This record gives sequence, C-alpha cells and structure tokens, in this order.
Amino acid sequence: MNFLAHSYLSANNPEVLLGNFFADAVKGNHIDNFPPLVIRGIRLHRMIDSFTDSHPVFLESRHRIQENYGKFSGIIIDIFYDHFLAKDWERYSNKPLKTYSAYVYQLLINNFRMLPSRSKRILPFMVSQDWLSNYANFRGMERVFAGMDRRTGHISGMDHAVEDLKVHYEDIGNDFRQFFPEIIAFACHFLQEHDLSCEGVLL
Repeated sequence: MNFLAHSYLSANNPEVLLGNFFADAVKGNHIDNFPPLVIRGIRLHRMIDSFTDSHPVFLESRHRIQENYGKFSGIIIDIFYDHFLAKDWERYSNKPLKTYSAYVYQLLINNFRMLPSRSKRILPFMVSQDWLSNYANFRGMERVFAGMDRRTGHISGMDHAVEDLKVHYEDIGNDFRQFFPEIIAFACHFLQEHDLSCEGVLL
C-alpha cells in the first residue's frame, strides 16, 4: 500500500499515522528513537506491507503488469490501489478526501522535526501538488509516477504506468475492492490489540 492507504489504515490515531506514514524512511532498529505510539505506527506499516505482499489478490494484480515492470510492479500496484481508494473514497470514509488530505498534511507539518530526512524532502512536493487527493485522477498519478521514474534513473518505466492502469482498469479495480476490506480488518485487529481506536475507517 502507499501513502493514502497507510494513513487511512491508522484510523483516528495521529501518532500512529505519523509512524505509518514515514515508516519506509526508517531503517531497522532506528524506530527506538520515536515515541511509543509512533513506533506502533511503524510496526503497523511493516505488518501491512507483509500482509499485502503475500496476499493472493495483490499478487494477481502484480502479475497483470509484471512483464512490463519486473521488480517495480509491486510499487506500481501499491499506487494503483491508492488510486482506487481515492476514487472511491466515499465508500471508506465519512470525511471528504480534500478535508482528510489537509488533515494529514497539517499533522506532518506540525511534526516536521520528527520526520526522517527522506520524508522531509518529499513533504513540500506532496503538499503543493496535493498527492493524496490527486491519486484519484490520471493526471495526478502521471505526475507521481514521473517523479518516481526520475528517482530510479529512468530504468523503471514507471512514467508509462498509467497507460497500463487504463488497460487493466476494471480488473485491478476489482482486485482492490476484493482486497481492501481484508486489509482494513487486519489493521483494525492490530490497533484494537494495542488498545487503540479503529474509529475513522468503515468496515
């Protein structure tokens, strides 16, 4: 999953959301430097990734584009799934997507000093280009994939990913709608096991 889904799956737990948001920028045992609930968010992120990467529906989505993108196919499907979450946001949240996105940006800005260096670098672009809301449209997706392709030295081919999304749109959308209720239940179980709220996500 990617930024929008990881944020959403943190439910109404701001510190958990912080850790879940920037977990990919924290390596190994460096998580011990953060407050306890942020650490919970980092651990939740890693468990979500493990659950997702081994799930047969996600693997089927990857298979649809594997030939064109190889090792980058999982990253691309993560972002495709964020597209379907953003596009169908009303199914999953009572808050408008723009309102929710603004809340996430403000939370990150308010805790900027805590963010790892990589997260600090991308945050201004994320906010100014409104990545979370713009996952819902092809133009926003193209901008995100173009930036990611540049960061891979133009070897990933991700600048063409939206073309493949259009080809497989119905199938990948169906994959997402089958998969997402399961990851919601998985994340909520983790949160409730640690006496944290699952309020804010719609099961």
